[in-house]
Amino acid sequence: MIFFQGYAIELYFDPALENQVLKAWNVLARRQISTQLIEIESRPHITLLSAPFIEPSKLEPLIKNFAAKQEPLQLNFLSIGSLPNENNILFLSPTPTLALLQFHSQLLEVLRKEGVEIGDEFRVDSWIPYCPVAEQVPRSRMGEAFGVLRDLKLPVGGYAMDIGLVEYSPARELFSFMLGNTIEG
Repeated sequence: MIFFQGYAIELYFDPALENQVLKAWNVLARRQISTQLIEIESRPHITLLSAPFIEPSKLEPLIKNFAAKQEPLQLNFLSIGSLPNENNILFLSPTPTLALLQFHSQLLEVLRKEGVEIGDEFRVDSWIPYCPVAEQVPRSRMGEAFGVLRDLKLPVGGYAMDIGLVEYSPARELFSFMLGNTIEG
């Protein structure tokens, strides 16, 4: 089992959409294809930025302020995919709507102004939005895993409702804020 260390800014879903993703995680775990996301105590999400080091105390007020100015984002996951890297990740891919791409771009601009370094894979012109459903899938089981995911009733839709910062691995949420929530908590 490979555990990575770092931080990620993640976009979280409404309960119904989150449960649809968890259903996929659980089916893959029961078939012993992949349990990685469950083992690291992750939560269904789209990663907006990941970095080996981020200063959480510096980011908390920025993300809180950013979230307050946003509205929940409609998401529709229409396809399944895989990234060609050593992690053998399978994912649900959301329609890259203008609203989602602008949300990501605006967040990066806020972070960049505060000196947060943006890695190549999260730059506006190269970011691939996705929701991981399996990691560390053995090559010999990729076909089976795709078959399991094809059995999901796509499209799966809902809303992104929260943005948060996690430290991993295991995943530990440091803070999260509802989109559009201006009430002090």
